Amino acid sequence: MFDIDKWQEIFATIRKNKMRTFLTGFSVAWGIFMLMILLGSGNGLSNGVSQNFMRDAVNAMWLWSGTTSIPYQGMNEGRQIRFTNTDYDILKDLDGIEYTSGRYFISGNLFSYGKEYGEYTAVTCHPDLKDVESLGIVEGRFINEVDIRNARKSVVLGKDIYDALFKGEEAIGEYIRVNNIPFKVVGICTEGGGTRHRNAYIPVTTGQKVFNGSNRLHNFALTINAETLEESQAIEKRVRETMARKHKFDPTDESALGSYNKLEDVIQTMKIFQAIDIFIWIIGIGTLIAGVVGVSNIMLIVVKERTKEIGIRKAIGASPTSVIGLVLLESVIITTVAGYIGLVLGTGLMEGINFIVEQQFQASAATNAGQGETLFRNPTVDLNVAMSATMLLVIAGAIAGYIPAKRAARIKPIEALRDE
Repeated sequence: MFDIDKWQEIFATIRKNKMRTFLTGFSVAWGIFMLMILLGSGNGLSNGVSQNFMRDAVNAMWLWSGTTSIPYQGMNEGRQIRFTNTDYDILKDLDGIEYTSGRYFISGNLFSYGKEYGEYTAVTCHPDLKDVESLGIVEGRFINEVDIRNARKSVVLGKDIYDALFKGEEAIGEYIRVNNIPFKVVGICTEGGGTRHRNAYIPVTTGQKVFNGSNRLHNFALTINAETLEESQAIEKRVRETMARKHKFDPTDESALGSYNKLEDVIQTMKIFQAIDIFIWIIGIGTLIAGVVGVSNIMLIVVKERTKEIGIRKAIGASPTSVIGLVLLESVIITTVAGYIGLVLGTGLMEGINFIVEQQFQASAATNAGQGETLFRNPTVDLNVAMSATMLLVIAGAIAGYIPAKRAARIKPIEALRDE
């Protein structure tokens, strides 16, 4: 099975025709190399966008009140819809809703501690906002139910606010002033993967009581128990119909009740990336086919150049199988070696890019309270996919070599010897 003479002859032929061998191998290696680059780049972009979506819960939904634009049950348009704590009680018990937080806006928002001060955003909320907006706790805790029940003057500071007011000193247990009203710092947080952490969170009941909000709420942040677009839309429809019945407006009136369903955007974006992946594979496979065609053309030239040699072989008793095997083996060797080189270079380059991207991401995270930001993440290719593509190219290269080899085996010795 292992014929040394045959291998020596193949390597001698390859050494004799260096340029031809190089061009053949280059077309194959380039095809694999470009496929790795395309797949890695597609994965990197998809991973980066997916991570950005994860800053908030993927299944998050936001609702806000507005003014009716459609007459309803004898009432004119132009009515102001106002959310209250009762709406929160209804929503949090609604089927399909996981986490719920009402929010009441506070104007002004002047923060001060000692001689330090600045303008930041005070967000009044329920404890569930931590899960809806993927808030990370750096130190201390978040708003809890005791804070809500007792309307405590507790505050959780965004990392940027803490840095500006406390300059790295201990903050937990200290009192800051928000619009000249003292609040006790109970925690420090980061905001769901962003690079700016300029929000402070206080109990919604405290905000309503201290800042004359009565039982008023401006909007809701929720997460919904849905995995598909259809389930998400069904829950959103149920929420709109529930609010419409309570506040007496047309459920289809988006001016009366505004909403944003993040899961819909996530699903649509992932569909776009699926289409991009298909497009990348089409381009990659086209590149591989070009390499295979290059191998086939070169092997046709090889057979043409060796027509006389093949005639002599057959004249002295060489079988068609041995002639086919010789040409075929040369094709497989060139394709395999070149494919492996393209695979190593392609995956090596993507691993190098991945290392640089990760270093930049970690540097960004180090300067932003552990939260990095990037649109390009982990641009690597699955090893099984890479190996499968290489094997596919080797098989295709073998087929490309088989066609001219079989043609050579059919040549009659006398015709081959006459060939010029």
